Amino acid sequence: MKKIFILTGEPSGDKLASEVISKLKNNNPNIEYLSVGGSNLKNLGIQSIFDLKDITYLGFTSVLLNILKIRKKINTTVDEIIKFNPDILFSVDSPDFTMRVAEKVKIINPKIKTIHYVAPQVWVWRESRVKKIKNFIDHILLLFDFEKKYFDKENVKSTFVGHPLIENRKKIKTNLDNFLTDNKKIISIFPGSRKSETTVLLPILLDFIQLMNQKNLEYSFVFHSTEENKEFIVNSIKDKNIENLNVISDDELKSQVLSKSIFAICKSGTVSLQVCSAQIPSIIIYKLNFINFMIFKFLVNVKFANIINIINNKEVIPELLQSECNANEIFKSVNYLLKKPDLIRKQLEECNKTLEGIRSKSSSSTEASLILQNYLVS
Repeated sequence: MKKIFILTGEPSGDKLASEVISKLKNNNPNIEYLSVGGSNLKNLGIQSIFDLKDITYLGFTSVLLNILKIRKKINTTVDEIIKFNPDILFSVDSPDFTMRVAEKVKIINPKIKTIHYVAPQVWVWRESRVKKIKNFIDHILLLFDFEKKYFDKENVKSTFVGHPLIENRKKIKTNLDNFLTDNKKIISIFPGSRKSETTVLLPILLDFIQLMNQKNLEYSFVFHSTEENKEFIVNSIKDKNIENLNVISDDELKSQVLSKSIFAICKSGTVSLQVCSAQIPSIIIYKLNFINFMIFKFLVNVKFANIINIINNKEVIPELLQSECNANEIFKSVNYLLKKPDLIRKQLEECNKTLEGIRSKSSSSTEASLILQNYLVS
């Protein structure tokens, strides 16, 4: 029986991996799996060698403070992969964890094929990583077509598979009658998939909601959470007595609620692509501690935090970062845009045009699963 070890480093990677593996399982049920994964892979019946939360850290200082723990987890993971002896090591995103593991595995057992899904953003910073990557990654699966030139330059085998968040998915209707009972306008809020991100942004976002409620009560606010973070968010807000606030984690429900929203507030990251694809106007927020921000600013070579803005080299979606990421600025920005339908229309038009330029012709997870299948039979 063929074997695949699935290696993720955070909940978003676990979600992406599960969509690929779900399709692979449908086409080839006779594969044995083991993973470093979360709830989505667990729902497919795939065991994880430890809890994903043990390796999810935000920012350079957090990583440095936990470096010994991370090194131990890397070494433990390598040992378990070698013991499992898979045909394929399928790593997803989180390159500072997954690629360190893949490099060590390749040295110990070069016969294991290493396939990485979601290329590290070498176009943002550390482009020199590509030269190293070619020594231990057999095939890299790209979310954006423009990334290919960086890997072709160093003869790294790569395939553009497209971004799963902007696929033309078949919509499943969910009954929202029990969820949306007050007919208020919905503002969707995405506080991040990592607990460390959510911990920073949640107090700011709760203050923003309270500011909004002081002015009017016509809005309903919905936190879009991962399953892993839901309990943390619910416990954090239960003493706030905010009646027009809900927390959801079910993917279909999140998709339906987003489609009914009039606005979205997104932590900087790929979730903004999903929001753009749903044609919902938005702003981007993010905050690191001062040391992390200065290191980040020194290392990166792009002007913007959001992928839509980076591609266009201008601020299509407003970004509130660092000191501007506070309740008052979010309040002002949201209210300003809600009163400017012409600006909202322009944002949505530019987002749609950008998405059309980077959308793949087929499903990203289907393409990725076919590549895995080809390696299993080759």
